[in-house]
Amino acid sequence: MIKKEDVYKIGRIGKAHGVKGEVSFNFDDDVFDRVDAEYLILEVDGILVPFFMEEYRFRSDSTALVKFEDIDTQDRARELTNCDVYFPRDLADNDEEELTYTFLVGFDIIDDQSGKNVGTIASIDDNTMNILFELEDGTLIPASEELITDIDKDNKTITIALPEGILEL
Repeated sequence: MIKKEDVYKIGRIGKAHGVKGEVSFNFDDDVFDRVDAEYLILEVDGILVPFFMEEYRFRSDSTALVKFEDIDTQDRARELTNCDVYFPRDLADNDEEELTYTFLVGFDIIDDQSGKNVGTIASIDDNTMNILFELEDGTLIPASEELITDIDKDNKTITIALPEGILEL
């Protein structure tokens, strides 16, 4: 059984495309292409299920058309509409030079000065030029590479030199 902590969200399935079972896949992270993955994990009715890809092709920087094995009709493809798409953390770990912000969702933020756990990253706010980690309690922390002093993938922690007063905002 696949556990939520073993994967991270990389996108969502859009509409069925054509009549042969292709779907549009809107992604935030193209890790599936960089590490040459054989499958993606879709959340179907609350259960994480691996779907093996027959082929995919990019339509833009954030959309691909994907054909999954055993999804051969438009009706079957339509059943996958709006499913969240996840990627296994252990496969992404092999992609050292391309660690993305979406991979860090679920990691704990540790204050570099005090060593205290500030909170857990719930999502990434990349609506502006300044990318932010949004913690589970709603706190926003700058996701600046200059502030990050350490990323421990094994313990799922990020140590950040937090700007003074940031937690009081």
